[in-house]
Amino acid sequence: EIAFYTAIAAVALGTVAAFVLTRIPHFRGRTLFGGMVTAPLVMPEVITGLALLLLFVAMSSMFGWPTQRGAMTIWIAHVTFTAAYVTVIVRSRLQEMDQSIEEAAQDLGATPFKVFFLITLPSIAPAIAAGWLLGFTLSVDDLVITSFVSGPSATTLPMVVFSSVRLGVSP
Repeated sequence: EIAFYTAIAAVALGTVAAFVLTRIPHFRGRTLFGGMVTAPLVMPEVITGLALLLLFVAMSSMFGWPTQRGAMTIWIAHVTFTAAYVTVIVRSRLQEMDQSIEEAAQDLGATPFKVFFLITLPSIAPAIAAGWLLGFTLSVDDLVITSFVSGPSATTLPMVVFSSVRLGVSP
């Protein structure tokens, strides 16, 4: 369930980030934004998990939210690192896409909203689907980050399998 919702949120955030990085060529902080988007790709999972744990603890003491770590903190952590993968996939598709088709549609009177839904979205749909599948798979598979951000009330399949193997139960 967490992986399903993670993939949906990661596709939404990753697609928006890919659009910003490819369609807005010059804006203040572009390099910083690009670095922040791709940072989870190169950071070790232990560092990411520890940083997110410290973030949740600090937020809990400052704002009172989250009151306890559980499914919500796991979901936020998974969206954090899977959105980077979706961004890379959708961004590569947007960069190789021919923008003259979109420009021709706008020249013929189509609104930007209509151009997006009738031309751009069908063109990048395979990349979005691939990003969703990769986000789902990464979320289902993650053990390290989940171990840091989960509480006693939530567990995932990799955590159950890992604890079963560690306790000596046969696979």
